[in-house]
Amino acid sequence: MYKAFYGLNDNPFSIAPNPHYMFLSDRHREALVHLTYGLGETGGFVLLTGEVGTGKTTVSRCLLQQLPENTDTAFILNPSLTEQELLATLCDELGITYGENPSIKQLTDLLSQYLLNSHKNGRNTVLIIDEAQHLRSEVLEQLRLLTNLETDTKKLLQVILIGQPELQQLLKRQDLRQLAQRITARYHLLPLNADELALYVQHRLQVGGRHEPLFTAKSIRRLHHYSGGIPRLTNLLCERALMAGYGQSKVPIDHKMIDQAAMEVLGESLPNNDKRWYGAIAVAALFTFSAAFYMFNQSDEPKSAAAELPNNQPTNQPIQTLPAATQIETDSQPVDTSAQVNSSVMNVNQRVMQNAMAQSQNIDVAFAALFGLWQLQPISELTPCQAAQQQGLTCYQQQGNWNSIMRLNYPAVVYLQDAKINPFYGVIVERQYEQILLQLGEQQFWVGKDWFDRHFSGTFEILWQSEQIMPREIGQSAPLAQVQWLENSLAMIDQRPARLVSQFDSQLEQHLMSFQRLHGLKADGIAGSQTLVQINLYLSQTGPRLSLAERQ
Repeated sequence: MYKAFYGLNDNPFSIAPNPHYMFLSDRHREALVHLTYGLGETGGFVLLTGEVGTGKTTVSRCLLQQLPENTDTAFILNPSLTEQELLATLCDELGITYGENPSIKQLTDLLSQYLLNSHKNGRNTVLIIDEAQHLRSEVLEQLRLLTNLETDTKKLLQVILIGQPELQQLLKRQDLRQLAQRITARYHLLPLNADELALYVQHRLQVGGRHEPLFTAKSIRRLHHYSGGIPRLTNLLCERALMAGYGQSKVPIDHKMIDQAAMEVLGESLPNNDKRWYGAIAVAALFTFSAAFYMFNQSDEPKSAAAELPNNQPTNQPIQTLPAATQIETDSQPVDTSAQVNSSVMNVNQRVMQNAMAQSQNIDVAFAALFGLWQLQPISELTPCQAAQQQGLTCYQQQGNWNSIMRLNYPAVVYLQDAKINPFYGVIVERQYEQILLQLGEQQFWVGKDWFDRHFSGTFEILWQSEQIMPREIGQSAPLAQVQWLENSLAMIDQRPARLVSQFDSQLEQHLMSFQRLHGLKADGIAGSQTLVQINLYLSQTGPRLSLAERQ
């Protein structure tokens, strides 16, 4: 009803998927590159995760448009199926006929025959499963078994799993470790940042027929605050704000209309503009912290520095006031006469930590801290990975756990979650034993492994500098010089003497497969691009490290 009023010829903020409105931010393009790379490899599974409404389906549709013409695709939108139902649905998507009440074996045999015939005819087959976090573990295992059908060089069925962050947790299950090792490319899609959101809104307006700006700069900032950069929520808020502007015959759309739209769509309360309350809260917090700190220092029975620290706390790191490193309690302390004072101090520290977590929801801020550890700076209007490339570094995203990060020994941007599964981002700056120095915004905290494991989502990113040009892969048919380099490199990592090899022998293959299993890679005995990156991360001598001690 408002299209003529705003000079539009279409509804630009409909949440229905429309290819004409497709907008690919830099992060969407990075996701697309990762998926394309994964399908170009010889493995069976590719993983794309992201919060609801971040554009995962948009990326998958764009990927479909870029697949070669000799590719047959099957798309499953409702994965809440049994093993038999999934196989039957896959047959339906590929046009494979079957009888009534077929068994799992009959369906598997039909699919195997189809895949073999397709390969003989020079065709590839790709299965895309959306909302894959709803897949049952037994169904995922059935998919893995289906991908066992392969030639000497490639899998005959490639599977793209698209889902919410819960999918990452599902794949960490012990009974799914074999499937997790077959994932050749992973990408976690983040929401749009404020600049990308402004481009997104203007792009949709232009496609809808309006080329003049319609939203004020302040309304865009408020829009990003409420939507968190999620395109679907942005569409809902913009749609409601346009209706409000039309009802008031008002142009442009200002921040008050966005506030009203957020209250109607999300139930968000309007922001409190009385800044005196913020000042009062800040003063009260400062007074509480100062009083507790004074009481702590005036204790009748002062303790040694080592006794003031939690278990396993590095003794050379004192408890200091912010913004220096702040110790966060992770283990129980022996009860003494100053227990109440210590409890008061730790309660203040915990509130400081909670506040830092709430204010660390911008991944660009975390990357800025990571750049600082490399004595570099982010570049305006470039994504962190683009800025890294401009300065001779490579951005590397990986799934893993505490041990994965500690083995690599590089400072890392880590994707974290609070108790309500809200995402926030930090940088691991240093490690001492089972404690890490975590930077959240401008503040640093010593936290233990238990705290980290509770909050870590499984995704981390590092910067590194490759010191040589890597081949695409090193396998049985690789030149002898590359095979010898692989033997030398693995020997250095394993801390054993290197052998003089004349070919890619079984002993080298076993060493390589052990390395791949240790790092959650496909243990196929071929040093593909991901394996070579992992090896070079160990060998690189440039850049900061978490610990100067020998790698664990």
